[in-house]
Amino acid sequence: MKGTGLKKETAAALAALLGPTIVVPVLFLLIEKDEFVRFWAMQSAVTSVIFLVVLWAIGIFAFTIVLAPVIAFINGILMLLGFVLWLFYVYKSWQGDKWMAPIFGKIAQNLLSKV
Repeated sequence: MKGTGLKKETAAALAALLGPTIVVPVLFLLIEKDEFVRFWAMQSAVTSVIFLVVLWAIGIFAFTIVLAPVIAFINGILMLLGFVLWLFYVYKSWQGDKWMAPIFGKIAQNLLSKV
């Protein structure tokens, strides 16, 4: 038995589904040997970290700038886009497709080549 013992699609979908926890994709990166699962785990972790940092930074500016309603609206749109992207990750990984998000996928691929 190699890695977690799950089918690669199932393991990749779990890594994508639990990506916002950051911990689960890192565990899949450490445990799994399958490149498909490792890619989805890395892409999910990278996307989650970037979204968390961006939303956190926008949240800080919402308290310091007079345009708080506009920033709150932008924050809401980003959260909605992140949610849709997250669902798309789970769907594509479950289907067995290695789909790379335009920015996040390239970052994940670069990081995987260094790990």
